[in-house]
Amino acid sequence: MRKVFPVPARPAPRSRLAGAAPWLVAACIVGYALFAGGYPATVVGFALIYAIFVSGLNIFMGLTAQVSFGQSAFAAVGGYASAILTTQYEWSWLPAMAAGILAALAAAFAIGYPTLRLKGHYLSMATLAVGLIAHEIAVEWESVTMGYLGISGIPPIDIAGHELASDRAVLIMLSLCVAATVFAVARIRSSRLGRAFAGLAGSEDAARALGIDVARYKLVSFLLAAAFASFSGSLFVHVVGYVSPEVFSLHMVILSFTMLYVGGIGTVAGPVIGALVVSVLPETFRAFRDYQDLAYGTALILLLIFAPRGLAGLFAALDRKPAPGPGLDRGKGETAP
Repeated sequence: MRKVFPVPARPAPRSRLAGAAPWLVAACIVGYALFAGGYPATVVGFALIYAIFVSGLNIFMGLTAQVSFGQSAFAAVGGYASAILTTQYEWSWLPAMAAGILAALAAAFAIGYPTLRLKGHYLSMATLAVGLIAHEIAVEWESVTMGYLGISGIPPIDIAGHELASDRAVLIMLSLCVAATVFAVARIRSSRLGRAFAGLAGSEDAARALGIDVARYKLVSFLLAAAFASFSGSLFVHVVGYVSPEVFSLHMVILSFTMLYVGGIGTVAGPVIGALVVSVLPETFRAFRDYQDLAYGTALILLLIFAPRGLAGLFAALDRKPAPGPGLDRGKGETAP
């Protein structure tokens, strides 16, 4: 009966361990921060906010194989929307965050509809210009954004009337937000929408020949990335209680690209493990003092050399066993007839 109706093979224990390894590392880092509290909890909290931002970027760059240097613009839209609506108009944090996401989606649609018709480095330059323009608006529109002075006094997130004031409470809340983000990205990747994104990543011409509306799905991917970016921007301003244009500068783009490639582009776990490792590494090398930046840069170079597919890809590569040589019996290691 097994020969007629073959049973699908279950993944080997070693394969399951390799798939769970990035999550175990992330859980250990977050668990240590929860136990220690204080400064470690703050550092890991910021890393989790970046994990949400990079997860959105991964949908556009990893799943759809497009390039965007302007995602910081949508984080700025969400952050400033939450800051302005809560401080000047006394909105609650949740409606303000929702309004920021809607504003970011509207901006992404207005920008992406004409821009995503470009390809290659033309698209890269166009999205970079979007990020620079958004930063300049945040600086110059002082009547709304307060310029470089920034907006302070942003209320923290409260649940059922209880403010999340302690570092551990904020870290738990951010961990739940990251878990929800990871679940959403995993569902998108395994859905029909994710398969369409994979078709675009393979070849736009082949996807178009198969009946996939290339322009439509590229825009959907861009909108999803913008929504996650706005969500992360709103979380940042409510956790910190302050926002200024420097938060959403070009440095944010460079840091998010580093996290994405260190963690593993195109993987679900990559943005999370990449954000945690890139955020924790500078603190690990703080004991080197004057050589901290040198040690940090060297560690990143070594990671990219020995793990070109990122840390998530490294765990999968370590799981692969070399195939037995031709003419050898797999079970006994003898020459097959």
